[in-house]
Amino acid sequence: MRNRRIVKLGVNIDHIATVRQARRGIEPDPVAVALLAEKGGADSIVCHLREDRRHIQDSDLWRLKGAINVPLNLEMGLANEIVKVALKVKPYQVTLVPEKRQELTTEGGLNVVAERERIRRAVYKFHEKGIRVSLFIDPNKKQLDAVNYTGAKIVEIHTGEYANAKGRAGRYRKLVAIANATYFARGLGLAVAAGHGLNYKNVKPVARISEIFELNIGHSIVSYALFVGMEKAVRKMKRLICSAGQ
Repeated sequence: MRNRRIVKLGVNIDHIATVRQARRGIEPDPVAVALLAEKGGADSIVCHLREDRRHIQDSDLWRLKGAINVPLNLEMGLANEIVKVALKVKPYQVTLVPEKRQELTTEGGLNVVAERERIRRAVYKFHEKGIRVSLFIDPNKKQLDAVNYTGAKIVEIHTGEYANAKGRAGRYRKLVAIANATYFARGLGLAVAAGHGLNYKNVKPVARISEIFELNIGHSIVSYALFVGMEKAVRKMKRLICSAGQ
């Protein structure tokens, strides 16, 4: 009997806060929704504290850390202000991502090659506090080679190009690039997660890549939750990725 592989699901709740911030009110509460996601099977809760505070606020981080029973994974840029907040909150994990004020969502991976000294200093600070560090990168071997220098032990492979690819052949090429990057990263001793643009239709091929231990998904789950509720939306995604891992 073949062993069953467990693929973890991190649920990003940023866009719950996006709806709240449209009125600068208190509803919907991302903490309440995070608890529903947890009830639906989320293995971690993911959120992104941006410099412009367009959705998640500092107070959300403190409330999430105190309320949820699964790990909190904080996505963040390298701005000194955000690093200071993260070091105070002490989430279970931080995922370092590139950040541009004008972008609608994260557009690509970190340029670890160009910023390896700055990233290394940040990784050291987080490791000193017992916080795990993941680097969000494109499926690129040069970037992966640079990760080891920074001291980070986890990478999250950017799946956006796969999600946006046109046609079966285009998607397959991007999927192969993700798989090759994953196996290369594992050869370097790195744990590998993946995410960005994944949804109920395209997630299974990525979940089948045997060395990926976790998928981080937000927008598609939140969108589906508008129709069925957060708990059911998370449960459906969890079933899909777990069935792919069998």
